Amino acid sequence: MKVFVNRRIPETGINMLKDAGLEVFIPEHENLSHEEWLIYCQNHDAILSVGGEFKYDKDFFVQCPNIKTIALYSVGFDHVDIHEANRRNIPVGNTPDVLSKATSDVAFLLMQSVARRASYNFQKVKDGNWGDFDPLHALGQELYGKTLGVLGLGRIGFEMAKKSQKAFDMNIIYHNRHPNDEAEKELNATYVSFDELIAQSDVLSIHASFTPDQKDLFNGPVFEKMKENAIFINTARGGFQNEKDLYEALVSKKIWGAGLDVTNPEPMSKESPLLELSNVCVLPHIGSATMEARTGMARIAAENIIAFSKGEKIPYCANPEVYSVSS
Repeated sequence: MKVFVNRRIPETGINMLKDAGLEVFIPEHENLSHEEWLIYCQNHDAILSVGGEFKYDKDFFVQCPNIKTIALYSVGFDHVDIHEANRRNIPVGNTPDVLSKATSDVAFLLMQSVARRASYNFQKVKDGNWGDFDPLHALGQELYGKTLGVLGLGRIGFEMAKKSQKAFDMNIIYHNRHPNDEAEKELNATYVSFDELIAQSDVLSIHASFTPDQKDLFNGPVFEKMKENAIFINTARGGFQNEKDLYEALVSKKIWGAGLDVTNPEPMSKESPLLELSNVCVLPHIGSATMEARTGMARIAAENIIAFSKGEKIPYCANPEVYSVSS
């Protein structure tokens, strides 16, 4: 079986594929045009897909009828037409669990960075603009005893909530499609409606899976209902926020601050007015950027392809219903 890997990943994953007897191809240059990427896909049986710049939509599947499985180097799979993959009996793998701690670390980092205006103050030091002591300039806020609201209390959200509770004794509220019994038992988390979540959260952190119907979920009317001291954190997908409305909410002091590891669009323009605000911290989508997480992702992606090559169900499947559809 021929496997196309569109970008370099830790050698652990590549070696696993080769040791399993699979033919692995990685292009010499990684900034592929859509046409180049499509040609490589057409000449392989499986794809280990790194990054989200290319979409696995109906048109892709029509043009690449030989593709038998896709192993994503990510947890999210919103760039894949799962319905079409199911229709064609193509299992799609992802990499859950292994990056939960790393991504929640970034959410936790953003929360603290925004609360203490760390990016703004670091820039002052770099600019040589330390200045005289001003007791009232660019003050932050403390997080002790505040309420953390989590949209999507799954694996990553759970880790974020646990850190916040242990470090700052924060109260945990959450909104999910379904209640999380483990979180309610271990963290004393309280399930609330979406409206209650946005109204009660001092920090609101997004960890939900993104679907098209949630585009611009956090917009002007939603920010209007949040607390004036609220900090908005997003390490999930940039599509959740309308960034024009977010900027307006911040400058009009409808909410207090924002920390983003994902933007809309992505990458964010260096001209974005959000970058000029002292109460905003933006990172370039580094949620999984640790040696441990990225190596674990490589291992899981390789395991998915190897299992498929052996005629087995892939162990980390984003569309497990494909097996009932194909049976």
